[in-house]
Amino acid sequence: MATTKGSGNAPECSRAVIALTGVTGFTGGAIARRLLAEGYPVRALVRSPGQLRATHPRFEIALGTLSDHAALAKLVEGAELVIHVAAMYRHEPAIGQFFEVNHHGTVRLLEAARDAGVRRFVHCSTIGVHGDVEATPASEDAPFSPRDHYQRSKLLAELACREAMLEGRMEIVIVRPCGIYGPGDTRMLKLFRMLSRGVFLMIGDGRANFHPVYIDDLVDGFIKAATVPEAAGETFIIGGPRYVPLSEYIASAEDALGIKPLRVPLPYGLMEPVAWLCETLCKALGLRPPLHRRRLSFFKHNRAFSIEKARRVLGYEPRVDLEEGFRRTIESYRNEGLLPPVARQRQSRNV
Repeated sequence: MATTKGSGNAPECSRAVIALTGVTGFTGGAIARRLLAEGYPVRALVRSPGQLRATHPRFEIALGTLSDHAALAKLVEGAELVIHVAAMYRHEPAIGQFFEVNHHGTVRLLEAARDAGVRRFVHCSTIGVHGDVEATPASEDAPFSPRDHYQRSKLLAELACREAMLEGRMEIVIVRPCGIYGPGDTRMLKLFRMLSRGVFLMIGDGRANFHPVYIDDLVDGFIKAATVPEAAGETFIIGGPRYVPLSEYIASAEDALGIKPLRVPLPYGLMEPVAWLCETLCKALGLRPPLHRRRLSFFKHNRAFSIEKARRVLGYEPRVDLEEGFRRTIESYRNEGLLPPVARQRQSRNV
């Protein structure tokens, strides 16, 4: 695949198969839809092909997981590009699964791609490898400071990619997305539902910065990372037009919903041990905790980043601001019956 830096769409190039992981997830699915819309053959690694074929009959399927060497070999056979998005993200009781999937799975895929003669490998990492950013806005060179098992496993996967770079047999590009949202995302749906109920528990002071990126902009970033020649061997933070304090982020969500819920402030220091206790009890009972420390960190950790490198090298330019992105996202939730069609109006109140 080849393109110029200024190209806004998927590039005009040879139609060699593109191998993609994570296609049943939010980000991977969005990338796949863009590639299919542009006419590219996509081969996807999936555990169960039924639902995928019903949704996208043009997919070629490699049936298996990131632990299956034969499935990975089939996935990358004849491919010139691999886009690796699959990861274990949500809270799991078995900590080792984060490392098995996110780190060791990436290593296996790198080896399979190298052996198959893949030209470029684009790896989806996370801004979480930087942890709680101190000097903002942070660039790709900011110190690593992962704060949980997911972030640590993703950092190890990045390091594996860097080791593969040194071999010089594949072009490798690392993408660190900021906070992804948009139609089809279920994580931000939880926030909108809480606000729609009319009472919102605001943990902390709301001053921590958050850097969102709308899904369509993120897909643009991935396409450019996959195609711009100068991207080879580089790492890019892909974010939206700006980062905002969390209090402003919540206020923008309220405006998009058309409500002003009651905000109940809760000290972070009080909620952290509550989250730990919830995790401990639920683990003993074999339940998924409704509250855990990783989710709580959303209210505390500073995530303000610079996207100047992506702008300079890739020609990346996010087009969807937060207000428009929230409007589109909420409209899609309401159309799918996931949110009330008309939010009840409330006066702004704070406890």
